[in-house]
Amino acid sequence: MRSLYVRIWLTVVAALGLYAGVSAWLVQRHVSEERQRNEAVVQARAEAWADLLIKALPPATASSQEQVEALTDWSQRLRLPLALDDAQGRRLGASESYLRRESMGITGRRVRLEDGRTLWIARGPMAQRAEMGKAAGGPMSDRARAAAWMPDGWQLAVLLGLMWLAVAAGAWPVVRRLTSRLERLKAGVETLGRGDFAHRVPEEGRDEVATLARSFNEAAARIENLLRSHQSLLANASHELRSPLTRLKMAVSLWENSPSERSGPLVQEIHTNIAELDALVEEVLLASRLDSSADALHCTRVDWQALVSEEAARTHAQAQGPTLYVLGDERLLRRAVRNLLENARRYGEGDVLVHWHATAEGGVELCVEDRGPGVPEAFRERIFEAFFRLPGHAEKEGGTGLGLSLVRQIAQRHGGQVHCEAREGGGSRFVLRVGPQPSGRLLG
Repeated sequence: MRSLYVRIWLTVVAALGLYAGVSAWLVQRHVSEERQRNEAVVQARAEAWADLLIKALPPATASSQEQVEALTDWSQRLRLPLALDDAQGRRLGASESYLRRESMGITGRRVRLEDGRTLWIARGPMAQRAEMGKAAGGPMSDRARAAAWMPDGWQLAVLLGLMWLAVAAGAWPVVRRLTSRLERLKAGVETLGRGDFAHRVPEEGRDEVATLARSFNEAAARIENLLRSHQSLLANASHELRSPLTRLKMAVSLWENSPSERSGPLVQEIHTNIAELDALVEEVLLASRLDSSADALHCTRVDWQALVSEEAARTHAQAQGPTLYVLGDERLLRRAVRNLLENARRYGEGDVLVHWHATAEGGVELCVEDRGPGVPEAFRERIFEAFFRLPGHAEKEGGTGLGLSLVRQIAQRHGGQVHCEAREGGGSRFVLRVGPQPSGRLLG
């Protein structure tokens, strides 16, 4: 039996059946004990009343009328149905309550007197208990009332059986609805495993199953994004690698055919292409690691002023800002600042200014400004995509198309963001914000 809903439902039904069976056994045992206890009480009272009536009734030598009057008087005083027969078994008299019970087929308890007469005290299943309670001087006791209304064994079994069927029928749709959602989640996992990364499962309800469905959808979306990102990265990297490889192939061919050119510009071209390939491969690997979030951040207390000043000196940019410290991975932060500065130097026509200040949240905001042609508003988001270049800049020397994409990934890993805006007076301004607390797994 592999269906989860059947197993859950059978577990519920079996537990209910066991509970009903034990409850029936305990109730039946209690009923039997209570009935035996009540019968004993009734028997003792009947014997006591019989002894009392034997002493209170007139002797057999008294007239029949006198005996009947005394019998009626004691029947009213004790509220008991009574009848009296003479020694020959002839009925001398009976109370009206006894006659009513006798007409209903309720027999009485017979008590033989010493003079041969017979005294009858009526009894019955529930009516007799009620009469005995009244004779005792008040209403029925709680215990007697409970015993009087307690069902018989077969009635109790039928009642519990009906309750069992009702609960079993009610539990079926509840269990089936729960497990049907699990089945849909299972089917979603299998569909994802077959390669359909766009598949999602319904997020129904607010319980743990709904939370699991949301977690599955988030994981599936993450896997889909990673797969698409890696596919795009692979396709674009393959395309970008063709240009330096082609140039390198041509340079090597010229190298082989022109020995006299081995010490001239041809050597410089080969070194340039090799450096470009090395930079491209390094940035592709770094982008892949950042996108997969596989690497932990080696966080330390970074001197932001020293880091930016060093990188600004490499690109001959003007740097100014206060002494600040941030928590982060110094290697990645240095790469982000370097990429922004090199991008400004490459496209900003030499006039590059970098400055920074602390944010209200406790992070740092860095601004890199240039006087280049600027970035059209329609492309200010797209320039942070991998291998995207502005029209007319595809062959700009030294660019790999991954620099700004890496800046965005590094900023996000450090709880921040980066964006581009127009600089007043012409040019572009790139704003990098690093949050006070990096995201992801930390080491250090």
